[in-house]
Amino acid sequence: MRLTHPVNTLKKLGCGLAFGAAAIMAMPTSALACTQIYMGSKLTADGNTYYGRAEDFSTRYIKHFGIEPAHKDGSKYTSLESGFEYKSTGPTYRYTFVRDNPSQWEDRYDAYSEAGINEKGVSCSATLSTSYNEKAEEADPLTEETGIGEYNYASVILGESATAREGVELLGSLVDEQGICTNDQIIIADNNETWLFAGLSGHQWIAMKLTDDIASVNPNIGNLNYKVNLDDTENCLHSKDIQTMPEEKGFAKYFDDGQFDVAQTYGEEISEQAMHSWSRYIQGRDYFMAPLAEGTDYEIVKDEREDARATTGALVHEMQPLFFQPGKSDWNTFEMIRSFATRGENVAGLNANTDGAYAIGSNRNTEIHTFQIRQGMDPEIATIQWEMLSNAEFSVATPFYSALLTEVSPYFSDQDVSFDHCEEEDVVNNEEPKNSINYVLMDINTLAYENRDHCATGVRAYLDALQKELIEQNLTVDDAMQATEGTEARTALANKAGKAATKNTYLKCKAMLEEMRDYLKEEDFSEEFVPSDYDADNDCLVESITYADEALSDEDVAEPEVKEEEATEEKSEGNNMAAMAVGAVVIIGVCAYVIYRRKKA
Repeated sequence: MRLTHPVNTLKKLGCGLAFGAAAIMAMPTSALACTQIYMGSKLTADGNTYYGRAEDFSTRYIKHFGIEPAHKDGSKYTSLESGFEYKSTGPTYRYTFVRDNPSQWEDRYDAYSEAGINEKGVSCSATLSTSYNEKAEEADPLTEETGIGEYNYASVILGESATAREGVELLGSLVDEQGICTNDQIIIADNNETWLFAGLSGHQWIAMKLTDDIASVNPNIGNLNYKVNLDDTENCLHSKDIQTMPEEKGFAKYFDDGQFDVAQTYGEEISEQAMHSWSRYIQGRDYFMAPLAEGTDYEIVKDEREDARATTGALVHEMQPLFFQPGKSDWNTFEMIRSFATRGENVAGLNANTDGAYAIGSNRNTEIHTFQIRQGMDPEIATIQWEMLSNAEFSVATPFYSALLTEVSPYFSDQDVSFDHCEEEDVVNNEEPKNSINYVLMDINTLAYENRDHCATGVRAYLDALQKELIEQNLTVDDAMQATEGTEARTALANKAGKAATKNTYLKCKAMLEEMRDYLKEEDFSEEFVPSDYDADNDCLVESITYADEALSDEDVAEPEVKEEEATEEKSEGNNMAAMAVGAVVIIGVCAYVIYRRKKA
């Protein structure tokens, strides 16, 4: 671990902070830059619920998609954010995760599970950082000594909860007992319910069951308006002193009709510190066809600080709602995935491409997940995890039946891959480690963003065509999944489909990345970059992917080519010295694997 790396001293700005409560309160809200989105099932074309989050931290920061196995003897959860500890009361559940590289966290393999689904079909998106106001801080400060935080949310929820409600109740009990070390919002869902959990202050929290007729966009704003019946335990769970504590301390706020206002009581007030959060809120509302009006609802303002993340922001005239009605009711899978890439292209004065505004689809995105939930379906297959590991603007989401997964494609870099390529400055000439979809997507983002005038249009058009094929072919895979009976058979299909989807995505993206590198090396920009596999006339791939065919075939999905080449080379050497070398490598690998598993246990 390099102690000077910012992730070790600040915890990931954009989703949370690992230094203390005082530092969190001093940090401008504009430094927080994740965006959380929800769309109820009555507002979508397929009748599915969608939710997810874009994590912002750095332009080059590797994330890892993987699987945490079940632990029959339970698990002990600890943190590098605080002194938080929790021990399972029984066996844990297997779940998928999206974690950081261990090299950034004292070589620990448990840092920030963030997004995943467990074997019971419970999904979790963690975390959207928010802030509380000074009076709430004074009355009930964050508990950095023992409080749970983003480092552990998803691992605890997914490892321990058989339903979304169980996850909410467990997290609430931990906040009651140990507190929280950061203000956060988390979405927890299963095949029947979707809950929004909000940590309001050190020991106060609320969780609301989201209805199927609303939409939500939240870019780190803790006081977006909502009304909730605190006595309706079917739809609202909360800490017992959520209202009485602020009333006794004299900072409770109420709506005009006298109802207790949770968000305004605990949340931060409107200020220019949140101008970049408000820019993203306005961009999101515009994307979902429920726009705000400049002059009437907000003003455009400038950020003149030397270290400003963006030069242009926005300031609303009054507090805006957490939930709203979008401009149509037939949002589809592609539109929901691409909502995380919006840059305010149609918002005058807040277009990130031309006006210097910060965007939902920022080049600082490090990971984006979208959960597609088919309510009432068998929890094993009800939720599809659409996962991308880089900037949403120049990335593509791959589908996974994560509740069933027991194997991850070898095209994903595992957590032992070197972090060094994140610090590479010459991506044109220096390639990423072999067979790493994580790094391929990162490099595509870097080159497309830094060469926007020449590359952005062609890259985005190609990735859109690829995304649409993945969505279309996943319908075929999904038909087969629904027709498959038994957990064992479904697991086999889920593993195979995940490998086929990842392989197809990797091969297409890697080929395009190599063409981008060749194009930039030639330095002839008389024509914009267009991938050779893109049919511009028909807006589609020249050669379709084979995801569905491979997933449903009788043959295994081919392993990465580099492994096949290594196997051939080893066989061709045919001498005792080579055999001994191979044997030594195997022994070392086994030892390393044992050490690795012990670290994880």
